[in-house]
Amino acid sequence: MKDDSLLRVLVVDDTIVYRKIVSDILEELPGVEVVGVAHNGKIAMSKIASLKPDVLTLDIEMPEMNGLEVLAHMRTEAPDVGAIVLSTLTQKGGDLTMKALELGAFDFITKPETDSMAESREQVKGAIAPMLQAFSRRREVQKILRGKLRAPTAPVGAAGSVHGSEAMGQHIATLSERRHKKSEIVAIGVSTGGPNALAQMLPRLPADINVPILIVQHMPPLFTASLAKSLDAKCAITVKEADDGEAIAPNKALIAPGGKQMKVVAGLDGSTRIVRVTDDPPENSCKPSVDYLFRSVASHYVGRATGVIMTGMGADGAKGMALMKKNGAVTIAQDEATCVVYGMPKEAVEAKAVDVIAPLGKIAEEISRTVQ
Repeated sequence: MKDDSLLRVLVVDDTIVYRKIVSDILEELPGVEVVGVAHNGKIAMSKIASLKPDVLTLDIEMPEMNGLEVLAHMRTEAPDVGAIVLSTLTQKGGDLTMKALELGAFDFITKPETDSMAESREQVKGAIAPMLQAFSRRREVQKILRGKLRAPTAPVGAAGSVHGSEAMGQHIATLSERRHKKSEIVAIGVSTGGPNALAQMLPRLPADINVPILIVQHMPPLFTASLAKSLDAKCAITVKEADDGEAIAPNKALIAPGGKQMKVVAGLDGSTRIVRVTDDPPENSCKPSVDYLFRSVASHYVGRATGVIMTGMGADGAKGMALMKKNGAVTIAQDEATCVVYGMPKEAVEAKAVDVIAPLGKIAEEISRTVQ
């Protein structure tokens, strides 16, 4: 009989080394049950049907049926089953991972580039354990929300949905009137679930939004270039990975390169602003870090900035957003109902650093109101 208290995981990888590494790690984690393994996508699909896992760890590059094909089939044949993909730390791996996330993968892990089995094991364990916890929490939230939607007495605006957004929207208008200044820059921080959230939100911004946008998405090197390319194809504004010393310009979104930090500094003329891409240490175990970016925006755009914090694990961005708010910025957080992981926004809300809580579908609208 299936134990509903356990998270049932199917391990799918064409290499015996990673099937062994991942299976051994999962068997050590409390609340997790490894229900089987598969060495290609075809076998994985048959085992999904027979073993009824909650989530897959899924290699992307496999023979016969690759991970992308598995995800495509799962959308129709197993829509309630989640997937965490394992990817290589290459440009091709980054491109494939973006496609996997678009197909509904919960998140991804990069395969360690090390000859040490023990070191590889520790790196994978450090990444996958919190990810599975986040996946479990997301499932619990979805069950609660589905229950609220079915309940006849549930208010339409429950869980920070339309009513909550409209109420906070009135507050944002008051803030804009008080400042007498519109925002001249938008800074966004996002992590787990971010690529899909950005792919839904950024295309809703108009081509003539007329302010620059700076984005920190927690990602490794090479992957942020793939993300920028994917988003640029979907958006009316230009989206690119930031270069060190690049001028900040209206209608252009710059994404912090993976494995680097990004901040705003004054240009040589003292009036223009540029981005510096640095090798400064991680903050909150993150590189790039949202706090690192937000602090610089708070300093250089006092009373003239909008800060946005979206889906993601951890607390990165909460302190930086509090500083932005203290310096007169309008601050927006994604609501719990539409977050893949309500970690970063929750920390910012609890720090009283947020002016507006909005569902994903309303964030672009809220941003636009601050720059008009």
